[in-house]
Amino acid sequence: MAFVRMYVNPAHTGKTQPGPRSAHQMVATRAGGGQLWCFGGEFASTKQTSFHHYRDLWVYSIAERTWEKVETKVRPSGRSGHRMALWKHFIVLFGGFIDTGIRTSYLQDLWVFDTLEYKWHEIKQNELRRPGPRSGFSFLSTPEGIVLYGGYCKKFIKGQRTQGVALEDAWLLQMDEDLSKIQWVKRRKIGYAPNPPRSGCTMALWANRSTGVLFGGVTDTEQDEESMESTFHNALYGYQLPGNGRWISLNLRKPKKRAPRGDADENDGEDDDPRYKMPLERYNAMLAVQRNTLYIYGGIFESGDREYTLDDFYTIDLSKMNQVVCLQECPIDKLEWHSSDEDDDDEDDEGSSSDEDEPEPEREQEGVEAMEGSEDEVPDVSDLQLDDDVSPKEVQAALERQAALRKQATAFMGVAKDTNRTEEDILSTPAPGEVLQTFYLRTKHYWASLAHTQSDGASRGKQLRRDGFDLAEKRFMEYKPILEEIERIRSEAEGDIDEAADGMPRRPTGPGTESRHRR
Repeated sequence: MAFVRMYVNPAHTGKTQPGPRSAHQMVATRAGGGQLWCFGGEFASTKQTSFHHYRDLWVYSIAERTWEKVETKVRPSGRSGHRMALWKHFIVLFGGFIDTGIRTSYLQDLWVFDTLEYKWHEIKQNELRRPGPRSGFSFLSTPEGIVLYGGYCKKFIKGQRTQGVALEDAWLLQMDEDLSKIQWVKRRKIGYAPNPPRSGCTMALWANRSTGVLFGGVTDTEQDEESMESTFHNALYGYQLPGNGRWISLNLRKPKKRAPRGDADENDGEDDDPRYKMPLERYNAMLAVQRNTLYIYGGIFESGDREYTLDDFYTIDLSKMNQVVCLQECPIDKLEWHSSDEDDDDEDDEGSSSDEDEPEPEREQEGVEAMEGSEDEVPDVSDLQLDDDVSPKEVQAALERQAALRKQATAFMGVAKDTNRTEEDILSTPAPGEVLQTFYLRTKHYWASLAHTQSDGASRGKQLRRDGFDLAEKRFMEYKPILEEIERIRSEAEGDIDEAADGMPRRPTGPGTESRHRR
């Protein structure tokens, strides 16, 4: 296996390549001398309080060493932690999550991108027969279709805290060039499956044996309502992809002891031989299989309140399973570890209350007739409305503006409760929880009067109502970003109240609980 150092041409940087991100996905095709397709991912603020999720699709030409952004009208929503796989000339995408800073929503939508037509297709799925929402799962391509295994999600159970769950189900997405015939088939658990269930495990394709090779992972167990114990794994499993799928254990074969009888000390040191020991337990390691050789690189290990990011490198001959070869060591006792408090001290405070940071309101084109529809829904996702290829500084600035908006919303909530406000102030200002329809119906006489005054009495009848509505709409749009932020604050507060009413304490914190790396 040869390693090639690739240098990026400075002329190809900037807006002609994807912006900085993590938890995105990439697949490779042989078309055009080799292509790399990249979709989604996230950019986080320095304190991980706000996130921007990308929904852009890029293709990299290996032959020409250039990036191209693929623009389509229809495309998946922004996300992280999703998975993609290549089947013939189709790129298949499933799942992932969106983090709004208030809550995390896990996805289960299915998309197929045709690399010949340059077109996304959303695949309709049987609601009763499809994998549940998840991220961080394994997604391997076979001649019959795509095999999905495991992943991670958070389940909401009434009367209980939201809990992270390591999934252990397996599915086959039966593929067909006629996309209307694509369907999910759930697989039974056959053989020696990983036990207990774990998240953060990694699976790579061993093509020579049509087998997925799985390594590592972590199992979280709640000790009580405020603490959690994490068990890390370093076992190696194989999942035979054809047919109904079967799990097998991949164990190292230690050499037989041949010491003479009575000489018990001759092979005492063999149990400590690193060649016959699996690498340290970890999750989110990198796996790759070249021919019959498995490569394991890096990952995360936790001990107590400390989290170690590893850079060790190992190989294992899967056809022999007779030893582990260490290409690079990483003694954790020599790793430098910094607490989050130390990191926070070096960072500038986020957010600003200056007027120049206030985002401009979006203008909606609504007529009087549109008010007869249903009320606007509060969005689940706080999209930043950024281009997918903006610079890190621009993304960071947008995140800071979002923090400033929350300060403005919090201040406005206090003003709205003030009983000493004038009648004109009350009528001319939307109240928290109001949409354009309810705001106008409550204050239409005020706006009609204002429109009549501004027109010097020329505006009458239907025209007067239209002018009054335009004035009300203009004022509402000025406050709309603040009103939406108030709804997000209330949604967050209601979740805290429900948790307290059920007698639930705060969520556990620290490594092994809400680590973003496990998603």
